[in-house]
Amino acid sequence: MKRKTLVIAAVAAALVAPGVAHAAPGLGSAGSLGAAWGSSGDNGGGDGGGDTDNGAAPATPAVSVPGGRYEHPVDLTFDVERGATARYTLDGSTPTVSSPAFDPRRPVRIDRDTNVTVAAFRGERQSVPVSVGYLIKTAEKPIAQLVVMSDVHIGGYESNIRKYESFFDTIGSIFPKPDAILSNGDMINDNGDGKGPDHKIVAQVFQEQLARKGMTDTQVLMSFGNHDAKLADVRAGYPQAWFPDSGGGYYESEVSGVHVFTVNTETYNGDTAQRDWLKGRLAELAAANVGAPILVQGHRPTVGTTMDGQQASNPRLAEDLKAFPQAIYFSGHSHLNNFDDRAIHQKDFTSVNDGSMSYIEFDKGFQMVTETGLANRFEAPTAQALFVEVYAGRTEISRVNMAADRHDIYTGGQWSASWQPPYSSAGTLSGPSWTVTLDGATSREIKDNFRYTAAARNTVAPEFASPTPLSTVTGLDGALSLRIAQARDDQMVYHYRVEIADTATGAKVVSSKVLSDFAFVPRPDHLDVPMPDAATGEYEAKVVAVDAYGNASPEATLTFTR
Repeated sequence: MKRKTLVIAAVAAALVAPGVAHAAPGLGSAGSLGAAWGSSGDNGGGDGGGDTDNGAAPATPAVSVPGGRYEHPVDLTFDVERGATARYTLDGSTPTVSSPAFDPRRPVRIDRDTNVTVAAFRGERQSVPVSVGYLIKTAEKPIAQLVVMSDVHIGGYESNIRKYESFFDTIGSIFPKPDAILSNGDMINDNGDGKGPDHKIVAQVFQEQLARKGMTDTQVLMSFGNHDAKLADVRAGYPQAWFPDSGGGYYESEVSGVHVFTVNTETYNGDTAQRDWLKGRLAELAAANVGAPILVQGHRPTVGTTMDGQQASNPRLAEDLKAFPQAIYFSGHSHLNNFDDRAIHQKDFTSVNDGSMSYIEFDKGFQMVTETGLANRFEAPTAQALFVEVYAGRTEISRVNMAADRHDIYTGGQWSASWQPPYSSAGTLSGPSWTVTLDGATSREIKDNFRYTAAARNTVAPEFASPTPLSTVTGLDGALSLRIAQARDDQMVYHYRVEIADTATGAKVVSSKVLSDFAFVPRPDHLDVPMPDAATGEYEAKVVAVDAYGNASPEATLTFTR
């Protein structure tokens, strides 16, 4: 999955008001890129008063309460310069002139996991938006807090140290003292080319950040991936406690009383000793406490589980976990994103896709709107991890972006995922948290109560908010584009089926599946699909919004002349 990377210029950091006390340090800026899973906002008052300057864009608003993990609701206010109006959304979209206006007399209350995006408006001008994420918990204390990441793909110190300073700041803002960090394979970029010593660079980067953040008691547990060179290189690169295998690349750990198993998916299918070890230990633990979760990490996903089985291997791992609904199996390797709710799967056990700390991927066959027009894309320079909290009776899994700023993965025709901080999207939520419960006195009863199953797959289709979601716009260069006002969905709009045909001949000038830009923070309120330069005449556009499960909206149409 690895390609050569470049260092690209940073984007501006988000603006958050400093010095506000809260229950836990804040996330960076945050904005859901999926469904409208926060509550809708209040329509408040108008402009902030004072003189108006329509010649310059207003400054980005300040948010009164930093994002973060709270044990109570939070009330937000937004500070804007004189003459500007703060408008906000709670669904991860970019605010527009139609979004609710903030009334200083009525703070915005956040009482559930929500991403708030706010921008300042003055006349025709709009500020750069800022997004802030809030995880709202109760006062109940978790048994253990673990960060699960994979595919960090570190290939050098200088190109990664600033990135991981930002990433560990995000980790610390959610879990100031995590009990463990699981790095689930592909720590380096070896492709059979002798990069094994790079594991020492990863160790240096992680050790410096753990010390800087005061995470001195945090366990680090690593699995072996296909880009990690040799097991001997892994053992030589890290403290023994980070990879305490006994020779086969697999081992058992305990994190604050929670059992964690690390398997070697590079050998699992043919490794009888590893299989017998895992099955034997899982049987002992399940017999001792049928309702206790057992965490398992392995680099590759197993068959028939997450992301509709994409890039899966090790069918015998699925076979061996089948008897243990207590198992929650975390996997990476694919880089497939965790915005997508197919990233969690339950049948006989729970499987969860980690995402990726270097770049994410999509299903093949899609295009993206880029600065150079529609282009084939299945990657984006977004970094993600999971924040796992184990409680008595349930395990909560929060999906967090380490960086999700909007960039094309190709720059100047070259592929790159090495976007440097500051990130305006650090700490953003990529969707609502998943809750895994083990309800039942027997394994059969636990399975019967699973909620993220094929039978329970989402069936709600996206819908366009406006009766006229399609229009045409002409750019400063005179180029014509079809503008699609983003549809809405209870989870997320994945893509749009777009067809534009000549009404006289029936010839299609555009026929594409266009990604909705759900992988970036904040999600734009519209997409502009460019018309081919040579196209003239009368055309009919047909657009359907589709979610990750294939549920499709009614078709929207527009006839226009060029």
